[in-house]
Amino acid sequence: MARRRGLSTEDRELWSRVAQTATPLHPALKKRTPAPAPKPDNRGADVPKFNVKPFRAGQSSRPALAQSSAMAPSPAERLAQHALRMDHKTHRKMQQGKLRPEARLDLHGMTLAQAHPELMQFVLSCQAAGKRLVLIITGKGRGDHGPLPTRPGALRHQVPIWLHQPPLAAAVQQVQAAHYRHGGEGAYYVYLRR
Repeated sequence: MARRRGLSTEDRELWSRVAQTATPLHPALKKRTPAPAPKPDNRGADVPKFNVKPFRAGQSSRPALAQSSAMAPSPAERLAQHALRMDHKTHRKMQQGKLRPEARLDLHGMTLAQAHPELMQFVLSCQAAGKRLVLIITGKGRGDHGPLPTRPGALRHQVPIWLHQPPLAAAVQQVQAAHYRHGGEGAYYVYLRR
């Protein structure tokens, strides 16, 4: 049973009649007068009314989001969204793992602070040396299966972002997830500009 706040008008009237018949325990105390009736509540008067369409069971209330934050695209999917900026035949060979990288950088075990300057120095020196295809190994990252979902592989996610930002963006023509024989999801092909 729900508790009500305050008394209804009928209850207040009945209570006042009962209180008049009661004898006070201490006649010296003044007789209390009943509290005045509260003013009617007008809080809902100025709230606008919304026209709500009927809702049926099983119907979606809002359109579904394209992707939730829990299902963020993988680095390989993000790279696939970038436009192709190199020759199609060369790109296909690179995707199939048929091109051999001319240099490689292994970032395993490095922190983000250690890896960023190392990556910049490596990419810029390779471009200065006239190399076209380099391999950057980030690793897949540790799968931490704790109570809170965490994204594995900080380097794996951060390296493509660094490669598309200055000063490396001027040197990099294309970034592609490596073929499985060169590291798969844990490595990237970086095709450099001349």
